[in-house]
Amino acid sequence: MGCVHLYCGDGKGKTTAAIGLAVRAAGAGKQVVAARFLKTDQSGEVEILKRLPEVTLIPCEKTFGFTWKMTDEVKREAADYYKSMFETACCEAVKRCGKTEDSRSRKIQNNETCDVLLVLDEVCASLSSGLLELTDIVDFLDHRPAGLEVVMTGRKPPEELLLRAD
Repeated sequence: MGCVHLYCGDGKGKTTAAIGLAVRAAGAGKQVVAARFLKTDQSGEVEILKRLPEVTLIPCEKTFGFTWKMTDEVKREAADYYKSMFETACCEAVKRCGKTEDSRSRKIQNNETCDVLLVLDEVCASLSSGLLELTDIVDFLDHRPAGLEVVMTGRKPPEELLLRAD
C-alpha cells in the first residue's frame, strides 16, 4: 500500500514539502492529484503545477475568508464546498489508478495497485475548523487502492490521522 505522509507542525514548509513531492512524483512519471483547502489558486506553486501534464489540480475557485470570521451560514457553505473538493480529489485519484468507487459504500471495486500521488494541502486546518469531516477522510484512507500514496498537510492533525501516517 502507498504511504500516508503527514506534514504538520508550526511554521512554514508543510505545503512546500508536499508540492516538492508532487513535482518529484510527476518527474518520475507518476500521476498526481492535488487539492488545496482554505487557499486560493493565486500562488506560485499553483502556476507551476498547472504546467505539468501529470498533475491534476482540483481548483479552489471560492474563498470564504478567515474561518474565525465566518458566520454559521458561510461556514456551512464552505463546508459543502470543501467536502465536494475532497470528494472530487479522491474520485480523481481513484480514477487515475484505473479503479472505480461505489459512492454508496465508498469501497474501491478493484484492489490492484496504482502509482498515483494524492495531495490534500491544509486538510488538517479544514478538519480543525469543522469544514471537513474526519470520518470521510479516515474512511477514504482506510479503503483507498493499494499503492495510492497520500500527502496531507496542516497544523494539529487529529490522532486518527497520526495513527495512519507512515
